[in-house]
Amino acid sequence: MTYKKKTNRILVYILFLSVLTVPAFSQGFQMVEPETVGLSTERLSRIDTVMEKHIAEKKIAGAVTLVARYGKIAYLGAYGMMDAEAEKPMQRDTIFRIASMTKQITSVAVMMLYEEGHFLLHEPVSKFIPAFKEMSVLPPEDAEDAASPVPATRQISIWNLLTHTSGLTYHWNERLGPLYNDAGITHGLLQDEGTLAKKMKVLATIPLLHQPGESVEYGLSIDVLGYLVEVVSGMPLDQFFAERIFKPLGMTDTHFFIPEAKRERLATVYERSGGGPIMRKSKEPTVAGSLIYSTDYPYNGPQTYFSGGAGLVSTASDYARFAQMILNSGEFDGVRLLSRKTVELMTTHQLDEMGVDYGFGFGFSIVRDESNLKALGSVDVYGGGGFFYTSFFIDPQEQMIGIFMAQLHPGAGDLAERIRILSYQAIAD
Repeated sequence: MTYKKKTNRILVYILFLSVLTVPAFSQGFQMVEPETVGLSTERLSRIDTVMEKHIAEKKIAGAVTLVARYGKIAYLGAYGMMDAEAEKPMQRDTIFRIASMTKQITSVAVMMLYEEGHFLLHEPVSKFIPAFKEMSVLPPEDAEDAASPVPATRQISIWNLLTHTSGLTYHWNERLGPLYNDAGITHGLLQDEGTLAKKMKVLATIPLLHQPGESVEYGLSIDVLGYLVEVVSGMPLDQFFAERIFKPLGMTDTHFFIPEAKRERLATVYERSGGGPIMRKSKEPTVAGSLIYSTDYPYNGPQTYFSGGAGLVSTASDYARFAQMILNSGEFDGVRLLSRKTVELMTTHQLDEMGVDYGFGFGFSIVRDESNLKALGSVDVYGGGGFFYTSFFIDPQEQMIGIFMAQLHPGAGDLAERIRILSYQAIAD
């Protein structure tokens, strides 16, 4: 059987009928014909063409895409293979490693505790995690003694952690990555026998890349916030997520570590170098400079480290429930997790004083004005993405959500962006 025939056979494109019911969407998320929410069935089918082409050209093994508008799901497509070698077709309920799409959920958890009065955002995190009280900072690389840390001039605040202005970085940083590895600090995409309580205290002994509040550096800040949630709530992070977020929202397939009964639903990770075809990624750890990561961490290993920055697995439908809660200003299916004002704050640009040319709130990237709008879309759209090629956007103006989930690293060029644009061009009202 040719690859093209396989693609045609396994392509799953679903245009939802109002009479169709599926348990996963039976509460709070009705599935409807696209036209009932101002989208064009014909135009949405263009997503099929693009996905088929990428699969046929072996740029991607498979993916799931979802478009919702006005609180109803108008489109859900499962394409290609979740495991090409085993000839397992992609399913609508396939589970994906969402990596940094965990960050938005951790940020919500922090803001839930903030709403309960446990802390102020500009308080130092050391009030709850004393190990972070006396930090050191690496001097600039061009300094006369660049290798000798100096004392931090201010403490790391909770706001610094939410906005990635703490001075923490990730393992790919050439200056601090080796120190993180030597200290046994992980990032959530690799097996680790430690816990947040243990690892975050060790992280506090390693110098920061810059003074807190001085610059923006994407990194381990949200893992520290995960530990903050544990300290303040008195619960392990996985329990807080399960009881305070996942169960209320009906997110039944979102976990730090995938249950054995669901293991067969986890998509395989592929890789693609240059213009060549995809290849199945080895289960052996991948070493990319100081960054070391694996693909089997969701089910192999001690399963004790709950990375607030990257640890979760989920489905497109589960994450759509979380996204709809945000779009609904903190409420979904009769359950309110956050107030409207808190969601407004989280999705407001926070980094004016940092001189950045992009928008960023608490966990969400933001299209903050017309100068940021470089393609089809809207001002004030916010969203995020993950290491293994997952992404989402939330558009308050159009009352629309888009989710793209695949498992590929490095990613397949601009496919996720193309799917986002194709979602927008289907608006018909």
